[in-house]
Amino acid sequence: MATVKRDYYEVLGVKHNASPEELKRAYRKLAMQYHPDRNQGDKAAEERFKEVGEAYSVLSDPQKRQRYDTFGHAGQQVPDFGTFSFDSAFQLFDMFFGGGRGAARGAGPQRGADLRMSVEITFAEAVFGAKRTVEVPRAGTCPDCSGSGAAPGTKPRSCPDCGGSGQVRRAMQSIFGQVVNLTACPRCHGTGSLIDQPCSRCHGRGLTEERKTIEVAIPAGVDEDIQVRVSGEGEAGPRGGPSGDLYLSFRVAPHPQLIRRGQDLIYELPVAVTQAVLGDRITVPTVDGETALELPAGTQPGRVIKIAGHGVPHLRTGRRGDQLCIVRVVVPAHLSAKERKLYEELGGRDGKPVEVRRGFFDHLRDFFAPAE
Repeated sequence: MATVKRDYYEVLGVKHNASPEELKRAYRKLAMQYHPDRNQGDKAAEERFKEVGEAYSVLSDPQKRQRYDTFGHAGQQVPDFGTFSFDSAFQLFDMFFGGGRGAARGAGPQRGADLRMSVEITFAEAVFGAKRTVEVPRAGTCPDCSGSGAAPGTKPRSCPDCGGSGQVRRAMQSIFGQVVNLTACPRCHGTGSLIDQPCSRCHGRGLTEERKTIEVAIPAGVDEDIQVRVSGEGEAGPRGGPSGDLYLSFRVAPHPQLIRRGQDLIYELPVAVTQAVLGDRITVPTVDGETALELPAGTQPGRVIKIAGHGVPHLRTGRRGDQLCIVRVVVPAHLSAKERKLYEELGGRDGKPVEVRRGFFDHLRDFFAPAE
């Protein structure tokens, strides 16, 4: 199922101006609540644990927090944010609470890597959402050995050096006394098992290259700075470990007449001088099809006319923005003899500038002024 990445402050349940201490308290509470050891087999709790760790890892770092406040989730594309995985969430928890999980996870199945893909979509798909089929090249579970890495008919055996834990204890004497250090077992490389007869297809990796076709739901209102997560569609974990996630970003094709600004759409409305002077009923393009627009008599260049509810839906609320039509009066560059005569009859060429009662900025000020 495709999900939109939530705001990190919302994930931790804090305000945007939260202090480092408030962030720390919120993380401590949520990390303990959703820790997998307390929620055995609860996949939703695992996802929340990872989400909480990812949010805190960004907001607890002043530079990353500033980048996130400025660019949102798009700031993660800037180098040094890295990929935050399920293992990263445990590492952060261990650093924050002083360990206690590392030994238990030593021989556990490793989670597969997350993948990122960019998908090209139309302007209409970005506005209204869509279902798309995408082909994902990834590492999948080997069908011959079912991910074990051992040849069919055989199975891995427990590593005798670490007893299947994947870790070895090394005791060292220091001026502070004896220090026990846990390290990955060098013989089994931390897996806890050895393969005597590797699978001929995957050569003991338990993974093979594959291309999987999946259907993803593109939410209405998505934009190029938004990522959508498809849970469990990343690379398979080695030795039967859980799969990573797939993160989709989007390249939106431009509309020939409309420009997006957040939830609003901008349309430059070209009108003739006579239409601006006398008024007219004009058909204009919108993402919902052509719509009739009343152009009042005496419309000035730069006037903004709003078509309510014809913009882009908000990702969370679904409430649509507006289409803003900015009037541009087109002055003819070439006149016929008859047209020239009519304009001359109107007069107005007295060598003085025309008195402008209301200008472009006056209309903008009226449009954006708060309603009383």
